Amino acid sequence: MARISLPSLDSSLPGIPQSVLAVSMEAKYQCQQCHQVLRKPVQAQCGHRFCVHCFKLLTSSGPKPCEACRQEEIYEEPQSILNSNEAFPDNAAGREIASLPAKCISEGCSWTGCIKEYEAQHEGKCEYERVPCETCQVLILRSEKERHNERECEARTLNCKYCKVSFNFKEIKAHDEICQKFPMQCKDCGKKKIPREKFLDHSRSCAKSKTACPFSEVGCKVVIDNGKHSDHEQTSVMEHMRLILAMMSLVRLQRPEAPGLGEWQEDSGLGLYRAPEDGATATAATDGGGAAASGQTFGLDHKVRALENIVCVLNREVERSSLTLEAFSRQHRLDQDKIENLGNKVRQLERTLTMRDLQLAETDQTLRELQFCTFDGVFVWKIADFSRRRQDAVAGRTPAMFSPAFYSSKYGYKMCLRLYLNGDGTGRGTHLSLFFVVMRGKCDALLKWPFSQKVTLMLLDQNNREHIIDAFRPDVSSTSFQRPISEMNIASGCPLFCPLAKLAGKSSYLRDDTIFIKAIVDLTGL
Repeated sequence: MARISLPSLDSSLPGIPQSVLAVSMEAKYQCQQCHQVLRKPVQAQCGHRFCVHCFKLLTSSGPKPCEACRQEEIYEEPQSILNSNEAFPDNAAGREIASLPAKCISEGCSWTGCIKEYEAQHEGKCEYERVPCETCQVLILRSEKERHNERECEARTLNCKYCKVSFNFKEIKAHDEICQKFPMQCKDCGKKKIPREKFLDHSRSCAKSKTACPFSEVGCKVVIDNGKHSDHEQTSVMEHMRLILAMMSLVRLQRPEAPGLGEWQEDSGLGLYRAPEDGATATAATDGGGAAASGQTFGLDHKVRALENIVCVLNREVERSSLTLEAFSRQHRLDQDKIENLGNKVRQLERTLTMRDLQLAETDQTLRELQFCTFDGVFVWKIADFSRRRQDAVAGRTPAMFSPAFYSSKYGYKMCLRLYLNGDGTGRGTHLSLFFVVMRGKCDALLKWPFSQKVTLMLLDQNNREHIIDAFRPDVSSTSFQRPISEMNIASGCPLFCPLAKLAGKSSYLRDDTIFIKAIVDLTGL
């Protein structure tokens, strides 16, 4: 019998649970290893059947004796030795098992079918199956697995939305207490979303946070906004010096050789009272012995020297502040120069951009003209959306409209048409008024003036039967046909070109809300 390689029947699952069967299981369908319904059965040379997964586990370390043969007391070598090289897929048993009726064993699931459908469509996919959470190992419905992983799992891993650090859900409160990116709110100014790592710096610089003056220990009672410490120290240098001097004077007054009991001492304009007890103490110290007085004097001298050191430090601070202020002034002047230079550059760039915009506008205008212009003296003007344009003309919003320019030749006369959809002059409200306009061109110096070519204007019948035609020869004495000195001359033409009544109803001149006007310039003599 030909043997089939078992790796082709690879399966990572043991047998199908017996409870899946909707009928009693026959012994021939039972795996001799896992005692469940055979999954992808293979038959050993002894005749016993195994799941391919179970058989591979049994023989993974080499050939082994068949325990089922021993239990049935039919053990006989070499037939009862399980060997992967001697086993073959039992396709007949596989087909029989695949057709057995099956049901879902999950509570609440009503699925039924056959074993083949169970393996292909339902196993491992049932929404009612309870599966362990990979993280916390709690059994949950498969349908609730995603929600559990995202919202309920006590062992799920979260990423801090502030610092992006990963941590366990149980540690979320502890992490919020130490997260350096956690947003905090200043109680003084009310500012929100201050990262914890910058909160200390904000507290020191917050304009609405107030702290006592550093010289409060020597008597300064001012409470200052954080940002104004330097201003206060610079403006109150003399006051702070007087307070320090008063403190030093008070220390001197505590010496034994100080004046009598209960006297007021005047120093720098500050009244300092010497208490009677202090005098009594000094007298007692003098009478009691030179050693005690000497010790007290030494302590007072030490305090005086300390205060003198403080004064020296303050002087150095004042000098350093002056130097810093001067440096800031120089830097401010340099910054002002830089700002002025940058401002000049910005203004220069703005001028350049304005010039570019003008160039682009001119280029755009030229492109539009080139798109529609002709160079043979014949021009057809398509006017779409006629109804809306005429309403605008009747309302006075756009009484007239100009056509794109056209030319008698590449270097010839530049011309255009001007159309009044609600008429002009004697034709207002009753006729279309169409006029011919001579425009200023680039080669006017090479042309013959005044303009004297015959002009024919036409409203085209879109059935090609009866066009409305009007023609005229220019009046050479009119300024309309002299060499233009502005962008265009005064228009000249036909105020009663076409009665509006001919465009009403189903007119052959107006189709799909569009009319066509044609101009022909006679080029004879050019």
